[in-house]
Amino acid sequence: MKYLIKFMQDGKKSKIYESLNCNKKELKILQYLTQRFVNGDGNDLVIEILEKVFKNNRLINLKKLTIIKSLLNEGWIVIHGFGFEEKNSKLEILYASVGLSSIFLELLEKGEIQINLPENKPYKNHLEYLKDQFSRIELYEELHNNLLNNANAKRFQNKIKILEDRIENRVRISEKKNIIEQKFDKYKLTKKEQIIFLTLLKEEYSDENENIRELDLLVSLVSFDEFDKIKNRSLLNENSKLISNELVDYEENLNIYGGIVQTFFINEEILHKIMHPNQQKRKKKKIKLDMLVKEQDIFELIKPKTSMKDVVLDEKTKELIDHILKQMDGRVLKRLQSWGIKNKKNGIDAKLLFYGVAGTGKTMSAYSLAKSLNKGVLSFDCSKILSQYVGESEKNVRNIFDTYKHLKSQSKSEPILLLNEADQFLSQRTTANSSIDKMHNQMQNIFLEQIEEFEGIIIATTNLLESLDKAFSRRFDFKIEFKKPKIEQREKLWQKMLPKNAEYQKDFDIKELTQYNLTGGQIKLIIKNTALKVAIKEKAIFTQNDFKKVIENEIKGSFGEDNIMGFM
Repeated sequence: MKYLIKFMQDGKKSKIYESLNCNKKELKILQYLTQRFVNGDGNDLVIEILEKVFKNNRLINLKKLTIIKSLLNEGWIVIHGFGFEEKNSKLEILYASVGLSSIFLELLEKGEIQINLPENKPYKNHLEYLKDQFSRIELYEELHNNLLNNANAKRFQNKIKILEDRIENRVRISEKKNIIEQKFDKYKLTKKEQIIFLTLLKEEYSDENENIRELDLLVSLVSFDEFDKIKNRSLLNENSKLISNELVDYEENLNIYGGIVQTFFINEEILHKIMHPNQQKRKKKKIKLDMLVKEQDIFELIKPKTSMKDVVLDEKTKELIDHILKQMDGRVLKRLQSWGIKNKKNGIDAKLLFYGVAGTGKTMSAYSLAKSLNKGVLSFDCSKILSQYVGESEKNVRNIFDTYKHLKSQSKSEPILLLNEADQFLSQRTTANSSIDKMHNQMQNIFLEQIEEFEGIIIATTNLLESLDKAFSRRFDFKIEFKKPKIEQREKLWQKMLPKNAEYQKDFDIKELTQYNLTGGQIKLIIKNTALKVAIKEKAIFTQNDFKKVIENEIKGSFGEDNIMGFM
């Protein structure tokens, strides 16, 4: 306890005094409270502390409440059982019970606040500078996660101040300012604007938490209450220094709740200058995903047009998909990451299996889920995988995932991987009695390995869950059943799909059509085939009987000679 003893005996000459940033009167109060703590005495009322330290009457000591308030703000002391907040008046703390904070006790015991403080010397290069600044941003993230705990919040505020002082001094003694500091000076960025810029820059380097790019989370890092958050949103509006000076760009997307989400990122030219200060031109640019897809023959790129609001599903199925979407929301992911449940480096990860009879909306739901997440879809038809040559199918499986990783890396995007009709991948493995069986089992083993290592969102669809291999079942986070629609869902499907501008007979009744136990895929096909028949009539009017005939043929599974189909 040498640091504590030195502090009590020598005060300003002790090692820990350098970290305190306090004046003579504040020092006296801290020494008094330290002595009380060592003696095992309880917490004191503020008014009593002032009387015992300064030996004045109460009216005079009222003027010294500022000293107590300062120590509270610095985080060296805390109020017990009083609910103190920074915005409260000084008089509100007069009869509060105070004691030494955990961070001050740590300082007394160890002689310093545990923080990886960089050496106090000039910066050699921009990477040294960035390392310090990124450590600073990590402390702001910790502070944000601990705002509800006043003692912990003060602790992180103190660590931030110590690190910021060290960074400021290192910048001051460096021969010349790096490009980031030059930009800060040129555009006269405030401390809060600098923190937002550095947070986005840290994400570009580490790619740890894509969701920190969202407006609400960025603003939260520089805010201490809800009012502060509202006020600080102006730091990223169109007229802000960061946006108007083109230091930061943004995109607007719809989130799963139907609102608009703004996602921010460092301007590409600024980013290049920071990352490559000695290069004049950027050598490598992000390539658009659709251009990359044209150069390969494995995937089809789907840009979804429907959202989950457009899909008619069983209530439980819809509820489960909505639940999954909410887990992928930025606020939820941030919370899970702070609890250690999600890995920051992985971002959004989900392995989903959609199963059910054909035509129940599995593929459309995959597209709509992607639309709700503002992602494209790389779709692969699994029926193409088999090869007549032994060994080729195994290579083809690896090629699917290798190509996906390449497209993802080159485009710097996170498309959803959709494996349609994946029955042969997921079926139970058999005893290898032939070269064909061995090839099939090997193909499945490779697929299992790739699913295990996959990072991102993957959706596999299948019609046959009963033959699903248990090893595959365990690899999927969610297995979602798509049931044939009930009568009320069939009515919604008919209403959505029937041509809006067509003419119908006067007694046309959708409810009669809903009595047929059809899937959404069948209803779509029936409407199409009925329309082809009606379109060639002299009077192109849809009748109940037109639909019934096509429905009966669909249910039978074959069409008669009088039901000649056309092409659309």
